[in-house]
This record gives sequence, structure tokens and C-alpha cells, in this order.
Amino acid sequence: MKHIQAGFTLIELMIVVAIIGILAAIAIPSYQDYTARAQVTEAINLVGQFKTSVAETYSAKGDLTGTTTADLGGTTAGKYVTAVNLVIAAPGTAKVEALLDSANTAAAIKGSGFSIETEDGGRTWRCGATATVVAGTYTDVATKYMPGSCK
Repeated sequence: MKHIQAGFTLIELMIVVAIIGILAAIAIPSYQDYTARAQVTEAINLVGQFKTSVAETYSAKGDLTGTTTADLGGTTAGKYVTAVNLVIAAPGTAKVEALLDSANTAAAIKGSGFSIETEDGGRTWRCGATATVVAGTYTDVATKYMPGSCK
């Protein structure tokens, strides 16, 4: 009488578990980075909405002094962003910064921020590591979570 194998051997099961472990070790950090980048995207969108308003205000008044985000309109908070601030350093130099929430965001970006800045009244903008003229009130998000144009 022939004996037919009716299941997996212990070695085969151990190999499958090892493969799943390796895949999980690769996938979990990638997923966490993906989540952080998605949360930073909200900050990018919130600060980006103020580009036109800053340029129009500077064009109309020739000065940004005394201007606030309330004057410019737009959304100043979101699910992952606690506040969007406008920092004026000189008549045509401004920084729009978004502070990321320290409770609802990925661990790698908790309490950090994203900003854009202009020195010419809104004609050209710099962001992230390239925005260094106006002092910010937070630590910038890590370069790997910023869009390619800001690295």
C-alpha cells in the first residue's frame, strides 16, 4: 500500500514563514514612508493655496507688512496640519509655513513643518531645504518626505 503525503512538512512551513517575515521587513518601512509623504502632501497643498494671494497682495500694495493668512483667505488647518502661518521678513519677502500635527501624523514627521518662501513678492518660490531666508518656527520635515523640487 502506498502512503500519500497529506500536508506540508515542517521545513516547508518554516520557509514560508521566513519569506513572509522578509517581505514584512521590507514592506512596513516603505508603507510608513508612504504614509508620511501623503501627510506632508496636505501641508504642501495648504501652503500652495497662498501663492497667488501673496503675489496679488504684493502687486496691489507693494508691501506685505501686516498681512496675515486671514487677510489672504484660504484654509489654515487640516487633518494633519494644525496651523498655516505667514511670516513677513521684509516688504516683498514672505514665508508661508504649515505646522504638522504632533498627534495624528507619522512618527517621522511629528511636530515638523513644511514651508515655501518668496523674496520677490510672489513671482518665484522656494520650498523645503531651499527656503532659508526667512526663519521658520519649526523643524523642516526630512528631505525624503519632500517633493523632488524642494530637495
